[in-house]
Amino acid sequence: MSGDRDDLLFLDEPPEPPTARARRAWRVMVVDDDADVHSTTRFALDSLEVHGRPLEFVHAYSAEEARAQLEHEADLAVILLDVVMEQPDAGLHLVRHVRETLGRSDVRIILRSGQPGYAPEMDAIRGYDINDYRTKSELTRAKLYTAVAAAIRSYQQIRMLERGRAGLEQIVQASTELMALHGLSAFAHGVLEQAAALIGQPVDGVLCAPAQGRLQALAAAGSCRLSAGRMLEVEHAALLDPLLRTLKQRSSLYESQHATLYLPGKSGRDFAAYLKLAKPIGELKRRLLDVFARNVAVGLDNVELLTHLNQAAFHDPLTGLPNRTRLVELLDTLLTGRGRAAATLSLVDIDHFAETNDALGHHFGDLLLGAVAQRLVSRLDQRLTVARVGSDIFCVLGDDRSVDPAAIHALFATPFTIDSQDVQVSATLGLVRLGEHDGNGADALKDADIALKRAKTQRRGGHFYFTRSMGEEIRTRVNMMHALRNGFRRGELFLVYQPQVCLAHGRAEGAEALLRWRTEDGSLVPPDRFIPIAEYSGLIIDIGAWVLREACAELVRLRAAGYADFMMSINVSQVQFRHPQFLAMLRRALDETGAPPRYVELEITESMAMEEPEVLVELLGEIKRTGVSIAIDDFGTGFSSLSHLQRLQVDRLKIDRTFVTEITGSARGSSIAQMVIQLGRNLGLSIVAEGVEDDRQARILHELGCPLGQGYLFAQPLAPQALLEWLAKDAART
Repeated sequence: MSGDRDDLLFLDEPPEPPTARARRAWRVMVVDDDADVHSTTRFALDSLEVHGRPLEFVHAYSAEEARAQLEHEADLAVILLDVVMEQPDAGLHLVRHVRETLGRSDVRIILRSGQPGYAPEMDAIRGYDINDYRTKSELTRAKLYTAVAAAIRSYQQIRMLERGRAGLEQIVQASTELMALHGLSAFAHGVLEQAAALIGQPVDGVLCAPAQGRLQALAAAGSCRLSAGRMLEVEHAALLDPLLRTLKQRSSLYESQHATLYLPGKSGRDFAAYLKLAKPIGELKRRLLDVFARNVAVGLDNVELLTHLNQAAFHDPLTGLPNRTRLVELLDTLLTGRGRAAATLSLVDIDHFAETNDALGHHFGDLLLGAVAQRLVSRLDQRLTVARVGSDIFCVLGDDRSVDPAAIHALFATPFTIDSQDVQVSATLGLVRLGEHDGNGADALKDADIALKRAKTQRRGGHFYFTRSMGEEIRTRVNMMHALRNGFRRGELFLVYQPQVCLAHGRAEGAEALLRWRTEDGSLVPPDRFIPIAEYSGLIIDIGAWVLREACAELVRLRAAGYADFMMSINVSQVQFRHPQFLAMLRRALDETGAPPRYVELEITESMAMEEPEVLVELLGEIKRTGVSIAIDDFGTGFSSLSHLQRLQVDRLKIDRTFVTEITGSARGSSIAQMVIQLGRNLGLSIVAEGVEDDRQARILHELGCPLGQGYLFAQPLAPQALLEWLAKDAART
């Protein structure tokens, strides 16, 4: 048909069904000062549908009236706008008001002009954010419908993109909030909450993981009344069947009444979440859930890994009791609270346990320790804390009246039955009244140990309280502090270097600088004796600055000798690291020696990485900007949350020598080493194992994926010249 007769296209359309108006309509605003334009526009489009939805019209007869209506009309799809109204360019000003003042970038604007000269088409399109420009004379019914339909299609696509963008932003925010949660159960419950929030539905579901050939609930909410750790049984078939299908098909599944999300784990164990739906969800929300599931799966995997690592690091694997590290934390908390005045710490040492262990075997000894732990926990006041802090040493912590030496000794009056044998053992106690103690938790343990040693020298099976008269150690510390200050001034301190070796190729890739002290008489003072004294006295600041310069200078000498890719690791004391001039000291050492920052690594302990997170993150950021890398030393002996570890932007984790030593014997040591390696891989961090002393340890570490090792298997700490000679032999060997 010709354009003049295209109005006939509308004559044969069937009447609109009664329910059509009930469907949500596309809202179109008509802005024109000519009432005939309003009526003809409505007549032309009123009976039509676009994408299965009818049109609804909003009318404004001037730009000013349109401005007023736009303040409360929030979901307009299209504005049909006249250019010339109360002023020649009133329509163009309204366009700018819509885009710039109201910030409405989604609504589509079609300019209609009866006087094209007032707003030339090219100039209007170029200067204003409009979507179409038509003269009223050319807008027949068919062309008007085509223009409006195209504008609505564009509006719909923009809204879908905005909803998608908003959903992705919500996923990023959800991931950030989840990373702040501690523990697998809290993280899993957070996943359910964030998934429900993402699709705008109430929290109702369960998150599970395979365990022992079944599905175990990690978290549940809403109508899914399952406690964390419970196994799903036959009566949970409505949950169990879709969860098993999701895990088997390794993909998320969506039904009208529920969705099951597949969360792939990196450590060999996948997760699945069941979400009960109050109403079906569309394709966009399904895609967002798929992105969310992939995004949080890595975090869930890492949190589970970290939870196991923390459990192994803070609890004794034999008895399940808190270990020394956890006890120190509990002591630190108690010493800062009101309860310290009436609290006592007691060490309980099993007398002659080594002889029993040697005579009857380690298995028998382990059973005996388990029986002692069980008796202490079950027979003493339930408000007391019982811990295992050594091979045959337990600890009892709590109220003075409950930590009663007589009551503890009485527990050993009855023999223990082990493998059908009655074994009579006694215990010696060393106690500290915390109300009289001035130090921290670690100091309290030391004082209790001093009291225990005193009790052993007097009479086995007895007890002794620590007193201030036992302060000989403090006096020794003061004497050593003066000797250290004089020794540093005389040049008695020196550095040795222990190589760090690639476990795959046996090639040295770096070395750790280690501080040593040889006194005037030629004797060596162990670092664990004089470094705490240096920290306590503040002398570590000057010593630490000297260590930085000396290690950087040695790095430059090694590079001049041909070892261009050699990494120098330098330990940083907590006191030195917290000094306000530390960053300046580091930069000065780099500048004065000319050492390349990318080959310098600073080692901080895990306990240092836990304190004052905001300050630490800022300081580490400044250090990283110098080009120097960061390693966390003795990793696995402290407590680092996953989110905190990620924020620190460290480059390397060092497995503590304790876990390396145990790797060939105790399953606990091996599991912790493996978890640290896996955690490092998941976070993109390098790993180095300390204290590697035999080939078997090196082989197991290499098989677990640890790239670097350090220890006496490869070389003892070497003087600078000895290091050069060792490197030359190493190069010839590899």
